[in-house]
Amino acid sequence: MFQSFEDITDPTVGPVRVAALRAELDRRGLDGFVIPRADEHQNEYVPASADRLRWLTGFTGSAGAAIVLRDRAAILVDGRYTLQAQAQVDMAVFDLVDIVETPVADWLEKNLAPGARLGLDPWLHTIGGMRRLKKAAEKAGAEVVAVDGNPLDAVWADRPAPPLGAVALHPPELAGETAAAKLGRLAGILADRKADAAILSQPDSIAWAFNIRGSDVSHTPLPISYAVLHRDGRPELFIDGRKLGNEVRATLEDIADIAEPAAFPAALAALGAAKAQVLVDPAWTSDAVAGSITAAGGSLVEGEDPVLMPRARKNAAEIAGARAAHLRDAAAYVAYLAWFDREAPKGGLDEIAAVETLEAFRAKTGALKDISFDTISGAGPNGAIVHYRVTRATNRPIEPDSVFLLDSGAQYRDGTTDITRTLAVGTPDAEARQRATLVLKGHLAISMARFPKGTTGAQLDTLARIALWQAGLDYDHGTGHGVGSFLSVHEGPHRIAKTGMVALEPGMIVSNEPGYYKTGAYGIRIENLVLVTEPETIPGGERPMLGFETLTLAPYDRRLIDTALLTAAERAWIDRYHERVRAAVGPLVDAETRAWLDAATAPLA
Repeated sequence: MFQSFEDITDPTVGPVRVAALRAELDRRGLDGFVIPRADEHQNEYVPASADRLRWLTGFTGSAGAAIVLRDRAAILVDGRYTLQAQAQVDMAVFDLVDIVETPVADWLEKNLAPGARLGLDPWLHTIGGMRRLKKAAEKAGAEVVAVDGNPLDAVWADRPAPPLGAVALHPPELAGETAAAKLGRLAGILADRKADAAILSQPDSIAWAFNIRGSDVSHTPLPISYAVLHRDGRPELFIDGRKLGNEVRATLEDIADIAEPAAFPAALAALGAAKAQVLVDPAWTSDAVAGSITAAGGSLVEGEDPVLMPRARKNAAEIAGARAAHLRDAAAYVAYLAWFDREAPKGGLDEIAAVETLEAFRAKTGALKDISFDTISGAGPNGAIVHYRVTRATNRPIEPDSVFLLDSGAQYRDGTTDITRTLAVGTPDAEARQRATLVLKGHLAISMARFPKGTTGAQLDTLARIALWQAGLDYDHGTGHGVGSFLSVHEGPHRIAKTGMVALEPGMIVSNEPGYYKTGAYGIRIENLVLVTEPETIPGGERPMLGFETLTLAPYDRRLIDTALLTAAERAWIDRYHERVRAAVGPLVDAETRAWLDAATAPLA
């Protein structure tokens, strides 16, 4: 099984570990230290050896930060993780702060004492992030000290070793392009930006550019590494050689110079000594990388990671792979839904059983490489914890006449999936049906949207919320995130969210997942992955419009739909979608599941 259910956090260790860190800070003459939820590569999913925030606080979410000063400490998370942080972190040690309302820089500006020396690990903070924190410290009359060696690492006695996950080649027939061709395109981007070289520090960018996949973190096939691209000359890949088999090494050596990670600082210094103009993304490149280049005499060209947009715009092979992966996943998922509908009303199911059984159905495909994230299996009130992860300590039974939220995904070599369905067990109450239907209306508004070239995710985000807003409701997460091709289930730079400022382009895959969460009662979220389609002129229209093709194929739970709240167009869209699901998935499942699917996808009354 891919998911662990062990509770690996313990809030009671917080006081001891914070005290140890404070002692180390005092030894170094520091008055405070910032611990981001990031590693040296700014990964969302970090290896155990770099999960410093979890070790110090117990918090297991994928975004946040902690700040430890001499007399107080804080943990900063967004609205997705408020309930989770309260459960996992010792609130007697850490103040809980909303990182959206009060970013790290704002908190420091208000709480640093004049003359204080604030420690920052320059490998863990981006160029842009370091600037913001330095500016905040300056306003407070304090000083930022870039530490040489992380003080938290000095007191983390049982810190795991860095991972050595094997690297595999991602074949051109799935990638849609050879690595040599990709690297040539990227060199052209460097020329356009008048840069001599570019630093790639995000492993997913490196995986895409070199057509490799790794196994250094859970659920996302990342090869932890660095790369330097050159406008003229061979790229350099800095990766632990123990991860490379003979075939992988030979293939990579045909297109790049391979070196150990320990050689990366010297390569940065060499760029500086050559007075190179080096492209760095201030949102993703660590301040230590930038400092190494400029200290040796180089210049920085600040701009977006050159891989982001080419990777986001999926090519024909990647789109075909995504469709195939979603159809394969749909057959497993529909079989699971039929099983769940038979078994849940009997009683005896719990959150862990739901996860294990779903993994088993996907494993039967024979193509499952991993799940794409820890499944969110939230029964009743646990469903209101947006990024809940079930453990043996928190495992709840799935009770009759309740609402169950299931958010899951799979990694196949040809594509990455992510689907959420909210399921009724027995008869849901009127409030749950009403709010589930309002969420569904927002989901449908995105599904049916047509929009002109240049439209951003922020402009579409309102469509998903308007039905909830009119009822005085909302949700504290984005409506959609980009998704990779057998890569990260959370992939930028595009997203549908209040902060989604990147224009959506044909070939981009993004999730469509509005929600509603009632603390202590239940959570509702409905999610499909959608593909941005090529522009088409609507009959009678004047401008070509983009739209969405829904990739995910699974029925919505009819018991949670109040059809009186739907428009005729919304009902018609659901019926067409269900007809498509029935036609595509029906031939792939057994007779018992097919009978269930026929009933689940029948036209709405």
